[in-house]
Amino acid sequence: MSRFDKPLAGGQIQRTGVYMGRKEDNIKKATEVMYILPQIRNLCIAAHIDHGKTTLSDNLIAGAGMMSSELAGSARVLDFDDQESARGITINAASASMVHDVDDVPYLINLIDTPGHVDFGGDVTRAMRAVDGCFILACAVEGPMPQTETVVRQALKEKVKPVLFINKVDRLINELQVTPEDMMTRFSETIKQVNRLIKQFAPDEFKKSWQVSVADGTVAFGSAYHNWGITVPYMAKSGISFTDIFAYCNDENQVELATKAPVHEVLLDMAVSKLPGPVEAQPYRIPNIWNGDIDSPMGKSMANCDPEAELAMMITKIWMDPHAGEVAVGRLYSGSIAQGETVYAIGAAKPERVQQVSMMVGGDRITVPKVVAGNIAALTGIRSAAAGITLSRDKDFIPFEAIRHYSDPVVTVAVEPRSMKDLPKFIDALRSLAKADASLQITTNQETGEALLAGMGELHLEITVYRIEEEQNIKVKVSPPIVVYREGIEGSNRGHPFEGKSPNRHNRFFFEIEALSEEVVAALRAGDLGDGPVRPNDAKETGNKFGELGMNKDLMRKIYAINGTNVLVNDTKGIQGLHETRELIIEAFKEVCTKGPVADEPVQGMFVRLTDAKLHEDAIHRGPAQTIPAVRNGIKGAMLRARTVILEPMQKAFVSVPNDWLGQVTREVTNRRGIIEDMPSDGEVTTVVGVLPIAETFGFSNDIRAASQGRAIWNTENLGFQILPPQLFDKVVAEIRTRKGLKPEPNSIGYYSE
Repeated sequence: MSRFDKPLAGGQIQRTGVYMGRKEDNIKKATEVMYILPQIRNLCIAAHIDHGKTTLSDNLIAGAGMMSSELAGSARVLDFDDQESARGITINAASASMVHDVDDVPYLINLIDTPGHVDFGGDVTRAMRAVDGCFILACAVEGPMPQTETVVRQALKEKVKPVLFINKVDRLINELQVTPEDMMTRFSETIKQVNRLIKQFAPDEFKKSWQVSVADGTVAFGSAYHNWGITVPYMAKSGISFTDIFAYCNDENQVELATKAPVHEVLLDMAVSKLPGPVEAQPYRIPNIWNGDIDSPMGKSMANCDPEAELAMMITKIWMDPHAGEVAVGRLYSGSIAQGETVYAIGAAKPERVQQVSMMVGGDRITVPKVVAGNIAALTGIRSAAAGITLSRDKDFIPFEAIRHYSDPVVTVAVEPRSMKDLPKFIDALRSLAKADASLQITTNQETGEALLAGMGELHLEITVYRIEEEQNIKVKVSPPIVVYREGIEGSNRGHPFEGKSPNRHNRFFFEIEALSEEVVAALRAGDLGDGPVRPNDAKETGNKFGELGMNKDLMRKIYAINGTNVLVNDTKGIQGLHETRELIIEAFKEVCTKGPVADEPVQGMFVRLTDAKLHEDAIHRGPAQTIPAVRNGIKGAMLRARTVILEPMQKAFVSVPNDWLGQVTREVTNRRGIIEDMPSDGEVTTVVGVLPIAETFGFSNDIRAASQGRAIWNTENLGFQILPPQLFDKVVAEIRTRKGLKPEPNSIGYYSE
């Protein structure tokens, strides 16, 4: 049975001629409109968890005739994963294509529904790369929440234009019994908050023009669950006023309201008239997501969304079809792609043949002969594809800029198959998971089969393990969750360089280390300054970028490499033969960034300066076996001299609870080393706003339920890393090192100078 069919009593299925015929007509129309570029809109729905994204998606799909309207709001068509249905949350970004007519002109709407849970924020970031416009949902009762800010920031980083839909308006009227005046005040405050975010995060050229307002039709109000919505332009068109809406909700007559102001018509009209199509958006989006020469023929082809040019497609999602295997979903920025063609996944060794090209409708794929620029397509047969990979027929095509995620994996579990006969199958399953989910970090021991899965939170890893066991049918053993810490620098050894010696004692490297400023770290994390070795030809430009952030421009023009949020600079003068060891120095720097000197944890926010070097005149005595250990020891020793600290991941928690259980909840937060920052009250309910170490949050959900007798509502957002309290340093370091099979105490500074 298709997800689009309505089950009836006795197991029968409703396939009315009207509905099925309409769906087929729409699919046929969609395959025709996809070639008319001005009539295409690519958009996503993004919001805080439980603000109604998937329910709204249902109604838009039903309104466009792609599913039975009786099921809209409850079928959750885009939650076609078993775990999504069971948990009632969106886990995967899922797409659907539909046709909507405005003034008898058909428009193809490619819609992506995104997750709201903080653990699946990576899917939101990747979805933003594929679209040009975004519906930001905000609950009328709760208003903008932490994840609302995150999704607005993600959209604007990708130059995706936002519009606002204030959902669940019926709850304001029926549950909270607000007056029309109170309702307008709440709306006004929500709009102000969203505009504040747009002003803060939008590119300079759009800070004003992308502000949302009721008057210009970029703000809509309604109830996705009850299928109605309204904007000022639709009010003028339909004659419905806010007073009428208030009366319909008060009289519990939202069914009639839905016939007069159907949410799908209101919002899809809004998408067509207020959100840009690919022809309008690509001229300003391409320079933001592609590092090639925008004035080159290829750059102009993408800016013009030319369907006749060379193929340029970016994969934003991989999902597993039980019948077809891996399906790669992505956006075409130029050219076209057809069944049977051969393309390169840039970076792969050989080209691969496209077996099938499709449009997406939830869990269904509609096969089409070819898809052209400006559309979102699904492909099978490209085994080298992964989220973030660029496809082209030209193997030397400059790939799109890597998608930057706002959070790092902070929780790890060790997973291994229960039976060694499942090991090859287990390794294949991990490979597929890594391709499908760029937020998941996987390291494996090929001999024992043990894998370390690092994810965004407990739920993220729980879902990943479920997919291995249930979807791949591999029984596994899972360790308790482990927190991923970071190592950082608190002080500096400026003026006291640390000397690293090679094993043969003929080569010496001297390093000074200090912490980078928060502003520079934020720019590195956002990808504004690049990553990896910096070519000599690019060093001047990169140094100028650091100079704009307050660093010494002349010094930063000597940059060697960037690794994550760490920077290596060669500040030596006239060292003969040093250029021959450049790659080895960078390799050793990379090793230290991966495993710091205190607990073998990744390093962040570190500025490394090579201040001097003494090299053997014969190149054979300064090869990899001599240079890499010398540089590695020099950097690690300098880190210890500059005072290395452990950084622990933090989370902000928002717990809303009736006042009778407030004491129990605050006790639960403070018992977990939490710091309560605020406790705003709204009538009988108080929200506890606190900051907690992620190491202390395991089991938090169950304990909060118990403390409030199930009456608390909570959500969280990741806050990055903070320095571990000094009194816990030795204990935590010993635990990390013991877990990794190392001696409990880290090496002393003397170890690295021997």
